[in-house]
Amino acid sequence: MGGCSAPNCSNSTSVGKQLFRFPQDPVRKKKWVVNCRRNFEPTPHSRLCQDHFEQSQFEEIARSPAGGKKLKPNAVPTLFSFGDPPYPAVTTPYILLPMKPEPVEKELNFGDHGYARRTPLPGLEEEEDADRTASDQQPCTRCQLLKKQLEQEIQHTARLQKEAEEMKKRLYRLDRIEKGLQNFLSEDQIRTLSLTKRSRRAVWSPETILKAQKIRCAVGTKGYEYLRELGYPLPSYRTLCNRLETKIMVTTDMSCEMLAELGLGLMAPCHSPTEGVGDNDEEELIGVLS
Repeated sequence: MGGCSAPNCSNSTSVGKQLFRFPQDPVRKKKWVVNCRRNFEPTPHSRLCQDHFEQSQFEEIARSPAGGKKLKPNAVPTLFSFGDPPYPAVTTPYILLPMKPEPVEKELNFGDHGYARRTPLPGLEEEEDADRTASDQQPCTRCQLLKKQLEQEIQHTARLQKEAEEMKKRLYRLDRIEKGLQNFLSEDQIRTLSLTKRSRRAVWSPETILKAQKIRCAVGTKGYEYLRELGYPLPSYRTLCNRLETKIMVTTDMSCEMLAELGLGLMAPCHSPTEGVGDNDEEELIGVLS
């Protein structure tokens, strides 16, 4: 509950004493504080009880909305338990101007702790300002840490941008290479180049099979296998034999090259020209020319 802010005074509304808040006018507020003999800054909850005001400081007829006494506009507290106050009570006439009614005093659930506020002494203000300026000039540890993190993020962003530019250049080169391969390779041949040699399962189009047949007839069986060993994307010899349109098989001692030169559409049984060729072939045999 709110009480009187004057030293050695514990009056409050609970004992029937009327309390008055400190004026908002800086000049009058200073007179009240000086007369109280206290070095503190009044808060909105600071009060002085009626015992510290002379009877001449109250209005003769006017009453507050709560029915209590009402102070004059220039009233000054002068009744304290120590000596004469520096500022005596004002007794000169004054012009009474219409003022807003005083708010009704309400019981507060907390005491006035305005006396605990720290007010710097007149000689120490400059020293405190100098210390505060010095502390502001020294960079704080958190600011330095955040600045270091920002620099690291900037470096990381620059590195990512450089890598993105390199990737763009690489994709451009790969695109040029792919367009160059399309001049003499079909799409299934280009796709086969991206597969591993031992575990690839290529799907050959009819156009690629016909092209491979022409290459086989032009360079022979050994030349055809040599091209495959160099990495040229061609179906295996066994796949080529199974996908050819003409499958009139004959048993003869003539080689496939000799039968091809006859132009009769005859084929000898297809065997790998070298031992072991085609044993691990995993190419998928999809579709037969009809």
